[in-house]
Amino acid sequence: MVPVRLTGPRLAIREFQHTPGDVDALHAIFGDPEATRYLPFEPRDREDCADQIEQYLEEALREERTVYRLAVTRRADADDPADATPIGNAALTLGGRGSASLGYALRPDTWGNGYAGEITALLCDFAFGPLGLHRLAALADVANTASARVLTRAGFQQEGRVRHDVYRGGAWHDAFQYSLLADEWPARPGQGG
Repeated sequence: MVPVRLTGPRLAIREFQHTPGDVDALHAIFGDPEATRYLPFEPRDREDCADQIEQYLEEALREERTVYRLAVTRRADADDPADATPIGNAALTLGGRGSASLGYALRPDTWGNGYAGEITALLCDFAFGPLGLHRLAALADVANTASARVLTRAGFQQEGRVRHDVYRGGAWHDAFQYSLLADEWPARPGQGG
């Protein structure tokens, strides 16, 4: 399914492009210590972000696509979302038996605007609609209370705690595991944020 284009009330989700603007935008997220505080990796340099986008594009072109790593843009930033500068990253990683893992990351200056909720709603609509998945899972660092709120507001149920899920910054970090089933997510036009 190439290219992916999802549109919400305020956001659009599209494929990343290997352009200087998209590389800079991804670096503004993945290179920022605050933005990566709860992600499973340390901040990345610009070259690593360029390599990431190259990988994303390779994944998008696979005959049987199992990974969707997508750029999140504000709809108001350009007439065409393809021209808008990304403010975030959205991801779905398909697993077996109709399941996938969901994730997102936003530039810190965009936090607190309800964008993570809108991204989650768009990914759920995509996963349970066109992809026909049955189950979505998400992990959130136990200290990431903002992500926990986003997931529970979207209807995800906490399943448990994953001990020592990620080694980052010289220490092990636990995560809470969440899930949402297709029959718990009815199609809701215009839902987001």
